Amino acid sequence: MKKRSLRHSALLSSVLVSLAAGVSATGASAETFRWASNTDPQTMDPHAVNSAPVLSFLNNVYEGLVRRGEAMAIEPSLATSWEPLVGQNGWRFHLRENVTFQNGAAFTAEDVLFSYQRASSEAADVRSWFAPVADVTVVDDYTIDFVTTAPNPLFPDSIANFMILDKGWAEKNNAVLPASDAENFATMNVNGTGPFVLSSRDPGVKTVLKPYSGWWDTATHNVTEAVFTPIGNPATGIAALLSGEIDFIQPIPLQDAKQVESRKGFKILEGEETRVIMFGFGHEHEKLLYSSDVKDANPFKDPRVRLAASHAINMASIDRVLFRGKIEAASQLVPAGISGYSEKNAARHEYDPKRAKELLAEAGYPNGFSFGLKCTNDRYINDEALCRAAASMLSAVGLKAKLSTGPVRDYWTQLRADDFDMYLLGWSPGTFDMEHPIRFLLHSQDDAKKLGSWNFGNYSNARVDELLPLIQQEINPTNRQNLIDEVVSITQKDAAYIPLYTQPLIWATKENVDMTQRADNFFLLRWVTVN
Repeated sequence: MKKRSLRHSALLSSVLVSLAAGVSATGASAETFRWASNTDPQTMDPHAVNSAPVLSFLNNVYEGLVRRGEAMAIEPSLATSWEPLVGQNGWRFHLRENVTFQNGAAFTAEDVLFSYQRASSEAADVRSWFAPVADVTVVDDYTIDFVTTAPNPLFPDSIANFMILDKGWAEKNNAVLPASDAENFATMNVNGTGPFVLSSRDPGVKTVLKPYSGWWDTATHNVTEAVFTPIGNPATGIAALLSGEIDFIQPIPLQDAKQVESRKGFKILEGEETRVIMFGFGHEHEKLLYSSDVKDANPFKDPRVRLAASHAINMASIDRVLFRGKIEAASQLVPAGISGYSEKNAARHEYDPKRAKELLAEAGYPNGFSFGLKCTNDRYINDEALCRAAASMLSAVGLKAKLSTGPVRDYWTQLRADDFDMYLLGWSPGTFDMEHPIRFLLHSQDDAKKLGSWNFGNYSNARVDELLPLIQQEINPTNRQNLIDEVVSITQKDAAYIPLYTQPLIWATKENVDMTQRADNFFLLRWVTVN
């Protein structure tokens, strides 16, 4: 296995894995494909939850105006072409004709308008995608205009995961709005235009997809049935693969890679994701929720305390012990190689426990304090082990972390309810540009403007808020990079987050399977061939 780093490769490179022919160990037909992951998609509604497990899975069923290809480049999907509007800011999209939803209904611009209204509503978790949009106008059945508040050259790239629902189907089934904390018809049922249809769904147990015979595009896969099973326990997942119960699993623990590689008939797919793993803070909380010694204050409001936490983390040790030397330490919220990465601010806060203790003393906490650290145990590679290691490192400088871990299905609800002092988060920029995490993670929470929707702790800096629209509008690359560099400099000094590392990609599959491993960790069935 050779590690692929974004730092040394083209921005949008992908790993294409071609594997030798073989027969499924289960004796199933060659076109039946069984795969597993550690996380079940929380919903079948593409507007309800803005998370990679949901969006990746539903990209097999629903489609957007544009999509990303195997090499991550934007390409036509339900729109065949697009161009800037003349005389006003925004974009005109020309829609594909003769496309039908999986229930037989015709696809038109009215479905795009309805899906925009639904996805940008207060009930939608993806509403921040449409912060730059001022209006959407149907020109005719196959032409639609997205008017933006200012020039926005990144807009087509930013909506690659904006999936289109059938207006009539949603209205008929009382699913006009998404339901993220409850259920409606779209939570368990689908009606997209994509290459696969939902055959059956048993949440947390099994989901079955079959090809959509009326798909407008040419199918290159040979999958006649795709069976997905969530397997939370890594050892169980590896056992299922090696016994032939499944054909593919993502991710696997790094320590299991050699075991898989040593077995005849199996292969490891390895790379580096565009996702940065980080710790966040409850910036706006008036007091700590889980402290036994600080009752009426929130020390994390002080940047010196946050910086002390950053200096307490020994990334070299985490890399060596937990990731076997396969991670790149991060200094900012995107990896090197991503558009907008700040080379001027490439240095991360050094591991310096002495300086961490000095900063705590300067902030008035010479003996440190206790607090709650909230983490997932099934969302990111080695997430629970990472948090246990970090808690030990933080405690060594006086930041006594009370660790709480749990499944991702409950996690986002807890974060949105402000039920944390400090928390774990991973972020992959949907546009492959630094503007994306600035908009979602660094801009102050602003529901009216659809900004800061994943800024759970509500980090707020007036200059960062001022710089975001300037970055979105700037055409000159040098000027734009200077604006981004200023944001990164400010947020590093503020220790708004503690960027840790870029998450490694590690998948395991049988040798008789061809597939594409994309840098965003999305797995798409339309690129699978079972030989």
